[in-house]
Amino acid sequence: MRPAEFKNPEQELVRFQRRLAVAGGFVLLAFFLLFARFFWLQVVRYEHFQTRAEDNRISLVPVVPNRGVILDRNGVVLASNYSAYTLEITPNKVADLEAVINELAGIVDIQPKDRKRFRKLLEESKNFESLPIRTRLSDEEVARFIARRFRFPGVEIKARLFRQYPQGELASHALGYIGRVNDRDLGTIERNNAEDNYRGTEHFGKTGLEQKYEFELHGQTGFEQVEVEAGGRAVRVLERTPPLPGNNLLLTLDARLQQVVEKAFGKRRGALVAIEPSTGGILALVSMPGYDPNLFVDGIGSQDWEALNTSEDKPMVNRALNGAYPPGSTFKPFMALAALETGKRTPQQAISDPGFFTFGGHTFRDDKPGGHGIVDMYKSIVHSCDTYYYVLANDMGIDAISNFMRQLGFGQRTGIDIEGESEGVLPSQEWKKKRFRKPEQQKWYAGETVSIGIGQGYNAYTPIQLAQATAAIANNGVMYRPHLVKYIENINTGERTPIEPQPLRSLPFKQANLDVIRQALVGVNTEGTGARAFAGAEYVSGGKTGTAQVYSLKGGKYEHGKVQERLRDHALFIAYAPAEQPTIALAVLVENGGFGAQSAAPIARQVLDYWLLGKLPRDAAPEFGEEVEGD
Repeated sequence: MRPAEFKNPEQELVRFQRRLAVAGGFVLLAFFLLFARFFWLQVVRYEHFQTRAEDNRISLVPVVPNRGVILDRNGVVLASNYSAYTLEITPNKVADLEAVINELAGIVDIQPKDRKRFRKLLEESKNFESLPIRTRLSDEEVARFIARRFRFPGVEIKARLFRQYPQGELASHALGYIGRVNDRDLGTIERNNAEDNYRGTEHFGKTGLEQKYEFELHGQTGFEQVEVEAGGRAVRVLERTPPLPGNNLLLTLDARLQQVVEKAFGKRRGALVAIEPSTGGILALVSMPGYDPNLFVDGIGSQDWEALNTSEDKPMVNRALNGAYPPGSTFKPFMALAALETGKRTPQQAISDPGFFTFGGHTFRDDKPGGHGIVDMYKSIVHSCDTYYYVLANDMGIDAISNFMRQLGFGQRTGIDIEGESEGVLPSQEWKKKRFRKPEQQKWYAGETVSIGIGQGYNAYTPIQLAQATAAIANNGVMYRPHLVKYIENINTGERTPIEPQPLRSLPFKQANLDVIRQALVGVNTEGTGARAFAGAEYVSGGKTGTAQVYSLKGGKYEHGKVQERLRDHALFIAYAPAEQPTIALAVLVENGGFGAQSAAPIARQVLDYWLLGKLPRDAAPEFGEEVEGD
């Protein structure tokens, strides 16, 4: 048995004191480190973390401005805004979207089209953005949702501004429409260095004036400093920088005149452009059929889009600016002016018209069997003699015709303040070489020039080009850039900035030659092809009928009633009035309308009757009422 061992109390005390010192030192070191970290955070880095804390507590929310209003020359509202409630979902705050939407459908009316639109927006948007599942909620629907709001995290009611076109389809191609911002719009915003001003903005001008004047109409975005709780819900507004509304557009367009024209067309397809010759201001810009721009405000439904996009009538095409058509006999006054200016003809010089012109073994026929007899320049325009212009075109040659017509703006964009204008086709030898690939196709044949003289062949011009050229004749050779906006109005100051008329050129035509053409154009409406349409008019006007072939007859006889509707001739008419001091010049096109005197001239008569006399057709719509509210 080993002897008992006794511990040394002094050694044990020393060991304990050592352990206590180490533990105490460790505790002191830990406290020192904590204090140092506390000092670093609370003293050295105080400002940095205070800012971050404020950023977490305060959210900077953009406040989208009111979009500018668009009004006609008389103050009729064509585009405005209204406020409505929307039911919106933030996708990243919702676990099961379909389940939530189905549950919401028991509270508010959610249609299949609403679900389709939401899914489309979901594909195009970022996950943290709130997206509308229903717009334009009624007060009852708002109340029902708010009573059950606690059951739907990530779902909220928001007040939104919506664009409204109170006149519906009226002037739809001039106004255009807005839609949700896409990648293309973002590119436009970035190129204009406007990213900050478009924070929170969901819509952008897509076509027409809405697109061209987007940055005038948009306004200046404001901001709110909002205090938020830990869950992200707003508690109170700390500071607010109010938005500045967009500028208003006051147009040269006359909404009542526009309405008269659209009703005159009825269900027919076509276009009309009316211009104030002395300024270039557009008085009416019509493309029929039109469309309702209100369909696009919330995001157009697939069914509506398919109906518009696949329609045989192509309602989305702006025929006034994008449709290129042979001008037919409306081209003859310009050909006559070219003959005078180039010295190829005098007003008295005449031909004998047998009713046809033979060239290169091909017979070009006049529309009047047996011909018009002895025809001088006046008679060639008044009674629309084809043979006169067959001979004239052959004498002038294609390049002389092309060079002259280019001065009048044919085959060129007019520069109107709407995007997407077509150039049309002003044929020449150079144009044909660029147009075709094969050498045998590139060669210009003299026989092709003959048809050019009566506005056929390769000729293809937009209605606005035809109206601009007519306005130049009416304005004694001074040509203005067509424009739709007359003033840009600052809604905050009331200041109006005028869009000054821009003379494009003063054409070097002799006044005597212009007088010859204008006298003949008056003769058209008093004793010629337009006389029936203008019988009994209380004013003197100038005009010219035109009929343009849609397809080649190949020597056959055209019989309007026996031809398929969409293969019938186009009807055209150009006009200006009053004859001495014109205040309006126009071009009318009725697709597949047949003879210009029968289809297009009566429309022009209604336009001039309203513009000059205030007369309305018997079935004209009532006066414009107050702006209607959105439903």
